[in-house]
Amino acid sequence: METQPRALRKAGPGWRAGPATAILSACLFGATTPIAKYFLRDAGPLLIAGLLYLGSGIGLTAMRVIQDRRWNPSGLQRADYPWLAGATITGGMLAPALLMLGLARSDASTASLLLNMEAVFSALIAWLLFREATSRRVVLGFFAIFAGCALLSWPSKLVLTGAPLGPLCVLAACFFWGIDNNLTRNISAADSRVIAASKGLIAGATNTVLAVSMGATFPAAARLAGTLMLGFLGYGVSLVLFIVSLRNLGTARTGAYFAMSPFIGTALAVVLYQEPITAAFYLASGLMAGGVWLHVTELHAHEHEHGPITHTHEHTHDAHHQHQHEPQLDPESRPTEPHTHTHSHGFLRHSHAHFPDIHHGHRHD
Repeated sequence: METQPRALRKAGPGWRAGPATAILSACLFGATTPIAKYFLRDAGPLLIAGLLYLGSGIGLTAMRVIQDRRWNPSGLQRADYPWLAGATITGGMLAPALLMLGLARSDASTASLLLNMEAVFSALIAWLLFREATSRRVVLGFFAIFAGCALLSWPSKLVLTGAPLGPLCVLAACFFWGIDNNLTRNISAADSRVIAASKGLIAGATNTVLAVSMGATFPAAARLAGTLMLGFLGYGVSLVLFIVSLRNLGTARTGAYFAMSPFIGTALAVVLYQEPITAAFYLASGLMAGGVWLHVTELHAHEHEHGPITHTHEHTHDAHHQHQHEPQLDPESRPTEPHTHTHSHGFLRHSHAHFPDIHHGHRHD
């Protein structure tokens, strides 16, 4: 049995990388919405949604080939494919279809407000179903960020007249995206580009074929290229960063940071379209800044155990990765860090500050 000292140990690199990637992911995704308004002039929303997803899938596939210079293993194990299939079906097929159905039967302001429920469903499923570790500080920070997000999109009058099918469909879409986020968390150790590209290609092809079958026509070549590029950055790269954050932070904390994306979109809309800055904008900014501060300054540390596990992900030889390579290498000839390969963890007990990342999925009493 390998045991580390009980004293508090320095947090790993994920302690800083998790919040940074989640906030950058929110910035990219949040900026996509106001920019996409430009491309909606020549095409319907369903087709634009499909093209954005296609741009994500195609761009990430090309990026992987260029970066790797060959077709490297994805890091997905056989046991991971059911999780990937579930995430693709719930988040790439069911959720977008339900959202389009809901948007057709409810006003835009109501749908915008209800979409904020994705972060709530993600956190509740993570805490209640997957038993992800949390604390009062994290919950308070989450609701501060969510309150600021909801304040930005709160309509002057919530319209729920007529049949409730539209709002219920939007809520169902958020619920399925919440499931998607939690399922993706379970395979986030694998190559995030592969996961995001798979979801982008399937979702993009589904929405595009559906839009064309309903009579939609493609925009001019320049705007088509612009839409695909926007999808690559705002959906593809954003999702890659989101998955990396899931790997380092867990679902609930990542969802809380990502809930900042409406604030980013609103701030950019002020710049691009000279929209007025309201008191709600400043209040929402304060709430979200306070929630982020509560999360960033969180210190969760206790003695915990790691069970044996074998997986593949990028890592350095830190306290959790003290394995040898084949053939056995002396310290001066170790591979460049960080590096990626399949490796095994033995039993380990130690104490240090940590998030519920891929190495800290333990439950608390």
